[in-house]
Amino acid sequence: MNRLYEFFSARVKRAWLAVLLLGLLPGLALAHPHGWIDIRVRLVVDDEGRLEALHQAWRMDPFYSLVLLEELSRTEGGLEAGLDRLGGEIRGNLAPFDYFTEIRLGEERLGLGDVSEYTVMERGGRVEFVFLLPLESTQPLNGQTLQYKVFDPTYYLEVVHEAEGETPLDDALLVSGELNCSTQIVPANPDPELVMQAAMLDVTDEAEPGLGRHFAETGVVKCE
Repeated sequence: MNRLYEFFSARVKRAWLAVLLLGLLPGLALAHPHGWIDIRVRLVVDDEGRLEALHQAWRMDPFYSLVLLEELSRTEGGLEAGLDRLGGEIRGNLAPFDYFTEIRLGEERLGLGDVSEYTVMERGGRVEFVFLLPLESTQPLNGQTLQYKVFDPTYYLEVVHEAEGETPLDDALLVSGELNCSTQIVPANPDPELVMQAAMLDVTDEAEPGLGRHFAETGVVKCE
């Protein structure tokens, strides 16, 4: 099942499919991906220069947000209660997939802990999921290069850092604390054959797991 559908309730799934089938999003059903998420990432570093967690904010695309907000506003307790329930659903459904996040320090892939701090809100007409993704154990960053990717393995959703045009926003990738760190967001550079493969998938298709990795941006942090 596509990860997009695993996020949310059956009613929201039906509403989203209705939007597609009614043609309200011209061309969207003709090619992957079928929606996108804008992310902001902040590395949480302790007083000793050790990485503790990645604070992430995910903003759903405007069209999907519209569907969600309309649907959640009609649920028991209204929009705020619906957003609270949605946060629990997202957390539960993404946990088995490490929140679509891979982190490497040098050549070592880092283990991730359990998310206990999260919220869902409406911001600027869009649904935003904000959460703190801890590491299994803190890791020193001084003299190290850290790289991370956030991606839907099936590439049903495109995940990109928030940007103005082609330029990532200043707060798309930040590092807390006193370390002297440089940051860079490296665009994806997929093979043209993979681009064609993704473009040929329609709304009922599911890509082979791992396709999304080739379309993922890479956050790079070097600290001294």
